[in-house]
Amino acid sequence: MKILLLAHSFNSLTQRLWVELERRGHDVTLELDVNDAVTMEAVDLNRPDVIVAPFLKRAIPEAVWREHLCLVVHPGPMGDRGPTALDWAILEGRESWGVTVLQAEAEMDAGPVWASRTFPMRPATKSSLYRNEVSEAAVAAVLEALEKAEGERPATTTWKPAMTQTDRSVDWGRDDTATVLRKIRASDGTPGVLDTILDRSVYLHDAHAAEGLSGEPGALIARHGGAVARATTDGAVWIGHLRDRDGSGLKLPATTILTGLDSLPEVPGYHDLWYEERHGVGYLHFPFLNGAMSSDQCRRLRDAFVAATQRPTKVIALMGGPDFWSNGIHLGTIEAADSPAEESWRNINAMNDLCRAIITCGSHLTLAAMQGNAGAGGVFMALAADLVLARDGVVLNPHYKGMGNLYGSEYWTYLLPRRCGADKAQEVTEARLPMGTEEAERLGLIDSHFGANVPEFRQLVEEMAEAHAADPGLEERLIAKRLSRAADEAAKPLEQYRAEELEHMKLNFYGFDPSYHVARFSFITKVPKSRTPLYLARHRRKG
Repeated sequence: MKILLLAHSFNSLTQRLWVELERRGHDVTLELDVNDAVTMEAVDLNRPDVIVAPFLKRAIPEAVWREHLCLVVHPGPMGDRGPTALDWAILEGRESWGVTVLQAEAEMDAGPVWASRTFPMRPATKSSLYRNEVSEAAVAAVLEALEKAEGERPATTTWKPAMTQTDRSVDWGRDDTATVLRKIRASDGTPGVLDTILDRSVYLHDAHAAEGLSGEPGALIARHGGAVARATTDGAVWIGHLRDRDGSGLKLPATTILTGLDSLPEVPGYHDLWYEERHGVGYLHFPFLNGAMSSDQCRRLRDAFVAATQRPTKVIALMGGPDFWSNGIHLGTIEAADSPAEESWRNINAMNDLCRAIITCGSHLTLAAMQGNAGAGGVFMALAADLVLARDGVVLNPHYKGMGNLYGSEYWTYLLPRRCGADKAQEVTEARLPMGTEEAERLGLIDSHFGANVPEFRQLVEEMAEAHAADPGLEERLIAKRLSRAADEAAKPLEQYRAEELEHMKLNFYGFDPSYHVARFSFITKVPKSRTPLYLARHRRKG
């Protein structure tokens, strides 16, 4: 079936659908929804059997939906209508929610329903629910819809208007911790909750309960790492990240945005990096926001990994986070730096130091357990481990070139050919396309994929890691690992791979071509695309 994906951006759900539809043999292409004329031109060029719209911010042109079947993914159950459905579900504390695939008509979200799914809600941010439960339900519903001949109109519908900042706003004198968390989670990742802290207008993001803390409601009462704790009526919340309303608009650690915090006590509680140990296995968790890893986070993770190698264990499982494994260097902190080029250089070197520590670890079997999506240098950091495991449904983007033709480092020129061969390595990095776990295993990027959801994946990873730790043959395996690393080092030292990669990166960061800096700024500030890249818009390729 010829399927045209029409989307505001190539977001996580759109990428997942691309992967799943291609895997089932469909002829898939994408057009970004730039304007009506561009959309109509794309439809004329492609002449699709069906148009699937996973993520739109405006209506499909009437000239398109009247002539072509257009299936829209709506993140709400059957009968729900409105542009901020998932936001309302979180704010109102719904216990279950759903996804509907409906046919586009003149009235928004009012067309025939072709398929729907429901799922239990959990206490999580909108973006986390979207990447997990919503995406899984949407894929299942879209695949079902493509097998049908027609849809069915729901008996009743309910319209909910767009949620405003008034709806989202926190009343610190009245709201308890649960209410504050629902409001911020309903707005995270976008648009955040507009608030005032220390006479500064900011958007609140990345909130967590601050167990054991309390104070005058609304007051800042503590800090830890990059987060600040703010009191509620019955406790407090940690606020990890903020966006300055009147500044750059970048989402940064709260203590980076705010000033005058020296009087706040530094207390334990909020953390984005921790270690656990069970049955001979060390588990290193690093759920960094959006999978981005700053220079400081790379250094802290490296130190934690090195410390883990000193423990009386034989297996280290690198767990990442439930939403992302890693997306490589932190483009936000780079953009906010006085010199983005210098911070890019610091960040990539810190990332390389981390990868080198994993590659050269001879004392332990290392596992990369990809609970969530990974991109760019984050994928290659995973390849530094001995075993790479991924949850079913995870999407990988093992390439850099979409970021202004960035060359990349993280020892990828050593790690990728070692896993999948030189020819396939070039194919992977040149494609610039998302990759599902089946393709990743076929190419050799990962060793195995399993688990329908994050809890199931974690349980299976723990069982596998503990089995390796208890294996009587593990010591022989580690000896073979050390010998193989020594042979590789004798053939070509890791420092040589690094130096060669960084020569290219130096040109990206400091050279005359500003493509990386332009692409980074556009990505981090969400500048809308003016056209669809040809590697996605296959219908626009000549020949």
